[in-house]
Amino acid sequence: MSFKVTVAATSHKFVVEEGESILDAAISQGVGLPYGCRNGACGKCAGELLCGEVDYEEGTLRNQALEEFKNGKTLFCQAKAKSDLAIKVREITKAQDIEIKTLPVRVESLQLLTHDIMKVELKLPENERLQFLAGQYLEILLKEGKRRAFSIANAPHDDCLIELHIRHVPDGQFGDYVFDGMKEKTLLRIEGPRGSYYLREDGPRPVIFIGGGTGFAPLKGMLEHAFKIGFDRPMHLFCGVRAMRDLYMNDLVNGWLDKHEQLDYTPVLSEPESADDWQGKTGFVHEAVIEAYPDLSDYDVYLSGPPPMVKAGMDTFYAAGLPESQIFSDSFEYSDDALKAMGIQKPGTASN
Repeated sequence: MSFKVTVAATSHKFVVEEGESILDAAISQGVGLPYGCRNGACGKCAGELLCGEVDYEEGTLRNQALEEFKNGKTLFCQAKAKSDLAIKVREITKAQDIEIKTLPVRVESLQLLTHDIMKVELKLPENERLQFLAGQYLEILLKEGKRRAFSIANAPHDDCLIELHIRHVPDGQFGDYVFDGMKEKTLLRIEGPRGSYYLREDGPRPVIFIGGGTGFAPLKGMLEHAFKIGFDRPMHLFCGVRAMRDLYMNDLVNGWLDKHEQLDYTPVLSEPESADDWQGKTGFVHEAVIEAYPDLSDYDVYLSGPPPMVKAGMDTFYAAGLPESQIFSDSFEYSDDALKAMGIQKPGTASN
């Protein structure tokens, strides 16, 4: 049995199945209810039940959540619907609505994706969750006030672990440590979420996603979120790398293509090696986009990767008729230490 839930302030509606928490149902359908821990302790998901009936499993509310319940609030992370509901709760629709947290995390796993990209999964404390929008980033807090920013590569509904894709760059401070010194169970501190680069779920236009190198990381989170919420607009993913050895998670993307007919995929190699025997697109990824879409006036474009790629892409796409309001970008700036190691003077968000 399922029930309909209406958020009073926005008239957004979603369906909750019998035995499913109201918060879990909202997240899986792209409705941004607030939360902190998702386990009945912090009380940050509290709201008002305007009509209908809910139930709780015994012993699921404690600490601040129990106090909110005693004050007449409904805790949507634990409440189960017993009828159709109308609720009053602050709804999160933009990045500014989300609380930025500083949290300890533990390295849960390390997986080498390519010769210079490491997948790092971080586990939060049992009583915490990091609420974020698909595509945002976090910062790892280091000694002496230094920070490193990395895009969150998983979708908001899948938040038991935080997935990062970290490229090995010669910064002498963090990249070397990730590849040569970091171990599972290492403790770190993070701050986030941050950034205005996230999937805009409303709108009528098809979407083009363009990632250079680890610029794929935030796009992975956006696409997995889009699939989860039933985002049905046509989507085309372009991934630009130098050679085959730099192209990662290709099997994952091909699996998406088998399941989601609204998705197209074009990998582009700028410098394929002879051993690659590459038969696909070559050159710069933004040029492949223009070849496929010479008129971009009726598309939304998401662009993430190294600064030169993002700059070249934006200049080219504007010339192809893309309005400024329809492009969203994240330029992965190198850290000061990395630039110094490469002999480059820094000219001026996630570093991935």
